[in-house]
Amino acid sequence: MAHSHSHAVVDSGPPRRGLAATLTVVVLAIAAVAIAAMVVLWPDSDQVPRDKNPYGGQGVSTIGAKVTGVDPFDCNSGGEGPDGMPQVAGDCAHITATTDEGTATFDLDAARFKAGIDVGDEVKILRIAPEGQAVSYEFLDFRRGVPLTALALIFSVLVVVVARWRGLFALAGIAVTMLALTEFILPAFLAGESPLPVAIVGSTVIMIVVLYLAHGISIRTTSALFGTLVGIGLTGLLGYGATAWTNLSGVGSENDQVLVATVPGIDLSGVVAATMVIAGLGVLNDVTVTQASAVWELRALQPAMRAGSLFASAMRIGRDHIASSVYTLVFAYAGSAMTVLLLITAYQQSLGTMATTEELGTEIVRTLVGAIGLVLAVPVTTAFAVLLAPRGEHDAPTASRGGSYAGPVAG
Repeated sequence: MAHSHSHAVVDSGPPRRGLAATLTVVVLAIAAVAIAAMVVLWPDSDQVPRDKNPYGGQGVSTIGAKVTGVDPFDCNSGGEGPDGMPQVAGDCAHITATTDEGTATFDLDAARFKAGIDVGDEVKILRIAPEGQAVSYEFLDFRRGVPLTALALIFSVLVVVVARWRGLFALAGIAVTMLALTEFILPAFLAGESPLPVAIVGSTVIMIVVLYLAHGISIRTTSALFGTLVGIGLTGLLGYGATAWTNLSGVGSENDQVLVATVPGIDLSGVVAATMVIAGLGVLNDVTVTQASAVWELRALQPAMRAGSLFASAMRIGRDHIASSVYTLVFAYAGSAMTVLLLITAYQQSLGTMATTEELGTEIVRTLVGAIGLVLAVPVTTAFAVLLAPRGEHDAPTASRGGSYAGPVAG
């Protein structure tokens, strides 16, 4: 009976209707403010740049094709290009492919050919048909729809099989996140809205929905939510200050320059700060949920533990989680920026020299700001969880053991 007794205090102990009602009002108020801010920041459809597809000009269309022939030829590739940058040495290739319209032919430069293309590959090509001129074709990309869809299905099935309902709700959370990104955050950036408020508001709405979907409606989840929201706010402030302090303009690559030329009204410096908030959401959510769960489990094991001792015990768990999460942020960047890191090594430049460049410096600042926000969120979430967790005999003067409450934010 000892096991059921300890969990009675934590999970189904004295009905905490007053606390549950108060937290429900607070969460609903936060959600209402976030939604109202989203409505204010929501861009008008005519403010979002449209028809900026560089492959959608007059007479230009994208079609599917299947490679039927690969014929290498010497194109004198190598040395330096006209811009002084090194060129890939080697053969180019003459490609023959079949389309719904018949046969298409086009050439691949040495870099693309060296990357690999074989007979049977499914590709996307540009059909260029200027008025009054012959039709020509250019390679655009490989067709990856089938393998990407298959991987997504495998991932979804495994998540549901292993995590069951929690996994299904987590997938629903991913759908909500993608909807918020594509329908609100990205269009608002393009429409010239201030990126940081957009990111904070969008992230707040995402986290409210995702946390309760994936982890259930409870006081424990609410404590994690409070810590997450504080983390979002701190990361936003740090990102704003760090972006200005390090003079990050957001123009660090050719794609950035193309974006500025395509959407002149976009605030790329603000987008850099905003991405610091969005990039850290996943790890921040992981840490805050874990800390809240740690406090609840510790309270279940020792119902009479005093608040100070509970906080100290949970922080010992949190310090280990901080260390592993910081590594996660660094490894995630190292993996995504591998090409840049390889170039640094090939150029025999010191990391200190390259770290101050716009492209690499942006990622370093993003990682550091995300890590700082993450570290600060741990004690904040732990404090919220200790405050809201069911109290044991030393913390509560009276406690009837019966009853349960399944209200909107029950423990």
